[in-house]
Amino acid sequence: MVLKEKNPTTAGQRFQVVDKYDDITRTKPEKSLLQPLRKKSGRDASGRVSMRNRGGGNKQFLRIIDFKRTKDNVGAKVVSIEYDPVRNARIALLHYLDGEKRYIIAPLGLKIGEILMSGEDVDIKPGNALPLRSIPLGTVVHNVELKRGRGGQLARGAGTGIQMLAKEGDYAILKLPSGEQRMVHLDCRATVGQVGNIDAKNISLGKAGSKRHRGIKPHVRGVVMNPCDHPHGGGEGKSGVGRTRPVSPTGKPALGYKTRKKRKRSDRFILVRRK
Repeated sequence: MVLKEKNPTTAGQRFQVVDKYDDITRTKPEKSLLQPLRKKSGRDASGRVSMRNRGGGNKQFLRIIDFKRTKDNVGAKVVSIEYDPVRNARIALLHYLDGEKRYIIAPLGLKIGEILMSGEDVDIKPGNALPLRSIPLGTVVHNVELKRGRGGQLARGAGTGIQMLAKEGDYAILKLPSGEQRMVHLDCRATVGQVGNIDAKNISLGKAGSKRHRGIKPHVRGVVMNPCDHPHGGGEGKSGVGRTRPVSPTGKPALGYKTRKKRKRSDRFILVRRK
C-alpha cells in the first residue's frame, strides 16, 4: 500500500492523504460471494436512533468472508487481492483445488499465486490457518477465535496482530494489540501473520464529502446546542461545558469512563487488562 499527499489545488485537498490502491489486483468482486448491504442509518431494531450522525453514503455490497477456515488439507490458490468497502483491511480471493471460492482477510506480504492451507499440520506461513496448539510460541497471528468453531473475532483490522506468549494446560496466553493479555483455548483457530494494509491509519480524508460517501453525517458540538439538546448546551457566547468533565448526550462521562460490565463471565480469561 502506497499513500499519496495531494498537491493541493482546492481547499479540500490541502490536508488530504489518499490511498493509491496499488496493491489491488482486481477491481470487480466475485459475484457469488456478494450480498446486499441494507442501510440502517444508525437505527436499531425498534427504529430508534442508537448511533447519531449516520445516514446516506454510497451503495455497498457485503463480501462474504471465511472467518472459520475449516476447509482442512485442501490447497487454495491466491487469485487476487481486492478492496472491501466495510473494512480497512484488504481481502484475498482463494480458489480451492476442488473448485470452491472463498474470501479471506489478506495478511501482510501475501502474493498472488501462493498456495494456502488450513489444518493441524500445515506450514507456519502467513495466510495458513491452524489451531493455537499447533502454532509455536512468539508467532504473530490474526483472525483468532474466542470460541471453538465460531470463527475469528480478534485482530481483523488493518495492521493488527496478536503475539502468542505461552501455553498453559488447555489454554494459550495471547497479547492483544490493546496490551491486554488473555487466555484462549488451544483448540481455537488462528491465521498466521499480521493483517496487511498497515498504512490505513495514516489516511486523511481531508474534506466533508469523503465522510458523506462513507455514510457519516456532520457532527455538531454539544457546547453550541441548547440545554434541552445536550448537557453542554446553553450559556452566553463562547462558554465551556459547564461541568467537571465532558459528558455524552445522555450524560455519561465521555473521557476514560469504563463501560465494561463489572462482573462478566469472560473476566476469568483476562490476565492483564488493556491499557
